[in-house]
Amino acid sequence: MIPEVIPDEAALERALTEPAPELVRWIPSLRGPLVILGAGGKMGLTVAGLARRAALSAACPLEVIAVSRFSDPELRRRIETLGVRTETADLLDPASLERLPDAANVISLVGLKFGTSRDPAMTWALNTLAPVHGIRRYPEARWVLLSTGNVYPQVPLESGGSTEDSPLTPLGEYANAAIARERLFEYAARARGTPGVRIRLNYAVELRYGVLVDIAQRVWRGEPVDVSNGWFNCIWQGDAADRILRALDLAASPPPAFNLCCAPPRSVRGVALEFGRLFDRPVQFSGTESVTALLSNPALLEARLGPPPTSLDAVIQRTAEWIQSGGRTLNRPTGFEVRDGKY
Repeated sequence: MIPEVIPDEAALERALTEPAPELVRWIPSLRGPLVILGAGGKMGLTVAGLARRAALSAACPLEVIAVSRFSDPELRRRIETLGVRTETADLLDPASLERLPDAANVISLVGLKFGTSRDPAMTWALNTLAPVHGIRRYPEARWVLLSTGNVYPQVPLESGGSTEDSPLTPLGEYANAAIARERLFEYAARARGTPGVRIRLNYAVELRYGVLVDIAQRVWRGEPVDVSNGWFNCIWQGDAADRILRALDLAASPPPAFNLCCAPPRSVRGVALEFGRLFDRPVQFSGTESVTALLSNPALLEARLGPPPTSLDAVIQRTAEWIQSGGRTLNRPTGFEVRDGKY
């Protein structure tokens, strides 16, 4: 699912939005329009573009509408180039939502993580109010709410990762705001009989950002790699977007939850050493592996939608090539080493 050569960002975005055969077969069953809220974030182009390209491949007239404030006009232009309609809205303003087109299916990518320590009030507002306002606007649509594996506490590696029925007892304002997002979404969906599903994502990665890029950059620059959080889950962003779209078929009332990531977990130390081998550079480490890490078990979702097809070993290889060639990164560190929940 990932090309052997990705020379530039245009090729990268084509790779991220290349629909798998299962998605092309499924997309004609999706009644439109499909509205994607929060499409100005780092996953918006991938989810919207993947839906549109799948519809084109299936000769399906699905209209895809990407909604955001679009503070980055270049991102908006790139989304529109894919044949996706864009609409500007303030997702914290119900009146702004009322001006949006009607929709049969809605995907919410709305969320705020980084900067929580500086402005926790905005983190709570965006993560909790936006989905409630959204359901009021689209009470009869099917919903996918993108959540996060940060809702779980850190667990031992031998546990196999948190499952969907694990207690939600994490650390930090962001993680607790993410729990509140899920709970208020669930409340609003129950109150209006709206079918939905909660997708708890652990680390979508591509070549411009993500935990693999963070580790690779530190190895490339000769900086120590912190192994305090010694293990992590991640998934190729194209695979994550595919499953976010197809999760619309899992929508129910009340909304169930599913973990989205790749299994088994990866070792921070092992991945850093692999980048050192690919770069032919020594690797420095700091810290000591804790007995726990933020880990999720994706077996429940894989039983419904199948395992992600893209090899993380191939993603590591392409990431190394991207860094070596001077490919642009988004300068958005994941904070994979954070253990106190402060982002």
